[in-house]
Amino acid sequence: MALLQEQDRQYLKEEFGKFSNDVKINLFTSKSGCTYCNDTNAILQEVSELSDKIKLNVYDVDENKEEASKFNVERTPAVILEAEKNFVIFYGIPAGYEFSSLIEDIIDIGSGNTNFGDELVNFAKSLDKNVNLKVFVTTSCPYCPRAVRTAHKLAMLTDKVRGEMIEAQEFPVLSNTYSVSAVPRVVINENTYFEGALPDAQYIDKIKEALA
Repeated sequence: MALLQEQDRQYLKEEFGKFSNDVKINLFTSKSGCTYCNDTNAILQEVSELSDKIKLNVYDVDENKEEASKFNVERTPAVILEAEKNFVIFYGIPAGYEFSSLIEDIIDIGSGNTNFGDELVNFAKSLDKNVNLKVFVTTSCPYCPRAVRTAHKLAMLTDKVRGEMIEAQEFPVLSNTYSVSAVPRVVINENTYFEGALPDAQYIDKIKEALA
């Protein structure tokens, strides 16, 4: 059964038809303990069928350890979108409000867009330290995509940033480890966090504080 409505399919076909670049999507699954692997695969299959510019590769994390290690995949399902300079990560199903994060990432990569505003672009250029951004979300959170997209935009701009969306309800042990009680919760380099969908300037300030 189709997951996308025909109106949405036509819109995405039109947007994807403007692509100048291929978009490589890597889905890492597991045969055990991965409740949403099949559903995630179904979403990505349907999206990838809308354009021959979208290349979907599906890997079993246990059978393809070399590929998994390339991206340091730590849990499944893991959706990796490869950008020109780096890659972005979705841990958990990119459904609900996070479907928009997935689509916007795909469009940016496919169109070669890195016009993310001077604040993000200049900050990315200035980074001389590695930054890990774990963005805990739920698929029913309307404010979460903004926090995810900022992390992913930075990751697209520089390989100094690893931007991870993490669906909090799919990974309760991990969420407990990082004391997630509200979303979006952004964890910076394992030791600093903030909550809420902050504007770019404030988001950057939080990262700078963590790096100080």
